[in-house]
Amino acid sequence: MKPQTIQIFLPDGSPTSIREAEITNRLVKAILFPRNKMQEVAERDMVHFTGIYFLFGTDKDGSSPKVYIGEGENCYKRIQLHNRNKDFWTHCIVVTTKTNEYTKTDGKFLEHYCLEHATKIGRYKTDNDNGSKKPSIPESREHDLLDNFETLKILLATLGYPLFEEKRKAKSSKELFYCKGKEASARGELTDDGFLVYKGSLANKETSKTVGEWIKNMRDSMIEDEILVDKNGVLEFQEDYIFKSPSAAASTILARSSNGWKDWKNKEGKTLDELKRK
Repeated sequence: MKPQTIQIFLPDGSPTSIREAEITNRLVKAILFPRNKMQEVAERDMVHFTGIYFLFGTDKDGSSPKVYIGEGENCYKRIQLHNRNKDFWTHCIVVTTKTNEYTKTDGKFLEHYCLEHATKIGRYKTDNDNGSKKPSIPESREHDLLDNFETLKILLATLGYPLFEEKRKAKSSKELFYCKGKEASARGELTDDGFLVYKGSLANKETSKTVGEWIKNMRDSMIEDEILVDKNGVLEFQEDYIFKSPSAAASTILARSSNGWKDWKNKEGKTLDELKRK
């Protein structure tokens, strides 16, 4: 990680509408637009360039973020097709070069690499039915595109979609916190996105009588998605999972209402509240 200067341009002046992002000394550029701006964004030349695009939204119950990753010689024409036959997405990001230098093969390589890494990191569910086949390209060009990927990764996160950011950030055991109760035993860390509970953590299976409806619904959704799986009478996390707050994480684990700032503690018994808010 190193300091970066990123330029954001608002073509229509609205910070919630079309946004173009670039690192000024890099070739790669990204443009984000809401789905309801399909006609307006068509006037931007770069959406018609060869490149890669990302459709962002959530799954049917709104519990998990979702992405479709594609490529096109004219990205806009491909996105028009998805506008007719894909319901889940609300925003799109197109990534290309400032001077339209990508070839069809470049786009296919980036599509393959991005899909592979998005699946590996697991922040978003992927809507792609099949994996993308890696095209044959010269080794030198592959390294150029991998360098482009690093810029692409930063631009997506800057625009609000950290698709390729690693979930775990803790660099030492001092940054880890633990939540325990009955059969529950979990560990995780406070991150920029919320609170990350680590794979292998255990949650109580039976909810308390006073559990809030939102906690119950969240747990039911996670069980349905097999994020939480019954293992000998306890629920085990099958993947690293990011909650919006420490309390949402602790409530899910303890199966009751919880103040996560008090229930998450480090190895010395100091609460998250003591260490991070005082």
